[in-house]
Formats: sequence, structure tokens, C-alpha cells
Amino acid sequence: MRGKTWRVILDAAHPGALNMALDDAVMTCHAAGGLPPTLRFYGWRPACMSLGYFQRAAPEVDLAACAAAGVDVVRRPTGGRAVLHDDEVTYSIVISQDYLAGSVLETYHTLSQGILAGLAYLGIQGEQATPRRGRGRTPQSADGMHAACFDAPSWYETVVAGRKIVGSAQTRHDGVILQHGSLLVGFDPVRLAGLLCVRDEGRREALAETLQARVTSVSEQMGRRPAPGEVERALTCGMAKALGLSLFFAGYTREEIDLARQLLHSKYTQQEWTMRR
Repeated sequence: MRGKTWRVILDAAHPGALNMALDDAVMTCHAAGGLPPTLRFYGWRPACMSLGYFQRAAPEVDLAACAAAGVDVVRRPTGGRAVLHDDEVTYSIVISQDYLAGSVLETYHTLSQGILAGLAYLGIQGEQATPRRGRGRTPQSADGMHAACFDAPSWYETVVAGRKIVGSAQTRHDGVILQHGSLLVGFDPVRLAGLLCVRDEGRREALAETLQARVTSVSEQMGRRPAPGEVERALTCGMAKALGLSLFFAGYTREEIDLARQLLHSKYTQQEWTMRR
């Protein structure tokens, strides 16, 4: 992959459905040929709970609580579990498997090197998670106690002193990889726990305490909030350095925009897609 040229898109904050439609469109257009691998940064407005592709919605996420809090709900094309997108920087990577060969874990391992290098520019010493046998992600329980992506790290996800700071998910289609990553700028475990289907207040409090112990954020590690654009610049430089890339900044093509609009209305705003599991 070294020496490859990637496009970087610095996008704004969008509703969750539009964010997923844009990533899907970039992936589809990359598969058709003629477009370089793409690293996209974006935010979410309003806050949004994204469901993993295979995740059940109603049994694990409190949809009524999300609606009351003004939190959108969307389903990702990538796997994994629920992520509350609020105070974070989100990235997506779209790249052909011809450029980045290997299994899901192998490509996690490769791409996380760029994330680690980016964190180092922020003065944060991260490492790749390598859970011991019997540890890592806790099995899903009946009351949704472990429906959240940030409950525990998977292999090669990024942690700081054992605490998760980036959540990652991936899908592959037509020979193209789409990887999502959520880098927490701040983290509110009580808010997240309150949006999951947990039976009673005591268990919600226990979940919030568990999340507080297992999750950290950029602001906590830096001892301050990063300046606007600081995290995106650091991650861009980290990817270029660690992976040996040439990067250029650009926007979407007209084809990507048109396809994203179609996907927004035909797929990502449809309840049949969001509540499909």
C-alpha cells in the first residue's frame, strides 16, 4: 500500500442517515473504478445512535429514550454494535482489497497503525488491543447490558492504558473495504447507558461505571479539548506517515453526490432498513 495516493475529504456534521449514504456512495463509486482510496472525516448533527449491520434494534437500544433525547437512530452498513455518535471525530476509509489485502483482523492491524501515529501527534500514547483468551468483548446479554460498541475492545482496536478510545467496524462488498472508526473527543457513560435497553436503574448505573472504567477520550488524555480541526489534522498526518501514503484534499464527485441522495431516500431513511433485525 505504500506509495499509494489517497483522497481526504474533510466533511461537516450531517444527520446519521446522510453520513451513511455518503459512505455507501463512496464505496460503490470506488468499486466501479476511477476513484482513489478515500479517507473521510465527519461529524453528526443531531447526535445519532448507529446500529451495527447485524444488530437487533429494539431489544438492545431504547428507541423511545433516543427519541425523547433528540438522538437519531440509523443502521450502519458495517458490523459491530451500537455507537452513540456525539462528541467525537468519525472517519471512514474506503479502499479496494487489491490495495489492502488480508482478513478483517489483518486490515484492522494495518489501518490502526495510522490511528496510533495520529494519536501520537496529539501526545497520546496508544496501542493495539490484543485481548487474552476469554476476554475482550463480553457476550451479548438479554437485557442489552453489552449492546454498546465501547463496552470492550476487539483485536487491534486502539486503546490507551487498556481503555478503549476508538471504536471500529468494517464491511466488504464488490472487492472494496469500508471501515468506520469513532474517535472519542469526549465521553458521557451515563448518557450512553440511558439510551440502551437495560432493565433497571441499578443495572444502568453499573453499566455506566463499567464504561467509565473501560473507555477514555482525547480530551481526557490531552487534559484539554482539542482545537477545531486538530484531531483531523493529526490523524491525516498519522495515516500518511505510518502507511507511507500520498494524500490530497478534495470533495465528492457529482456521481457520489447523486448516488448518496438516492441511497438516503431509498435506504437509510427507511424504517425497513433501520429496524430490519
